Amino acid sequence: MNMSELLDQDSAFFDLAQRRNLIFYHKGYFSHNIVAAMSEVVKLQLEVAGVSGPTRRRLFSSFIELAQNIVHYSSASLVDGWEEKGAIREGAVCIRTEGERHLMLCVNPIATAAVDDLREKLEPLRSMSVDEIKQAYKLSLRADTPADSKGAGLGFLTMARDASEPLEFAFHPRADEPGTTLFCLKTII
Repeated sequence: MNMSELLDQDSAFFDLAQRRNLIFYHKGYFSHNIVAAMSEVVKLQLEVAGVSGPTRRRLFSSFIELAQNIVHYSSASLVDGWEEKGAIREGAVCIRTEGERHLMLCVNPIATAAVDDLREKLEPLRSMSVDEIKQAYKLSLRADTPADSKGAGLGFLTMARDASEPLEFAFHPRADEPGTTLFCLKTII
């Protein structure tokens, strides 16, 4: 592919991103350092886009939770055995606007064996009221951290609390990688 063809593709992607009101998109590797750098960009992008303060805080909070979910739980890592030095894991995050709504999408590979546990954590959140979510959040703060968790288990509760609609999620088994499933999560703020 020559330079002219590359520039045409880049221009087409840029035009598509503008038409879709894309505020932020990253597909690739995530680490704590990369998330910290992206956080600064997301803060600035939301401010420049004119997003109100309370909405900006909810979007930023959810962005952090989505990105940390990738760092902690994505099954695709850049280098095996780096967990003790800080994970560098693969995934994608997208923030875009639709009128007054802000959509956040996250995709990352997970072990297929983890799908049922993840579904059990997410499904109840879809039918809980905001007050029930807040109560569950408070209870989680006081509870012991689950053995298989990298945090206090508050990430999905935080996103559900901040969302204007129930969280949406899907699991897509990868035919090219048996034992791996793509986990997709969408929140609307």
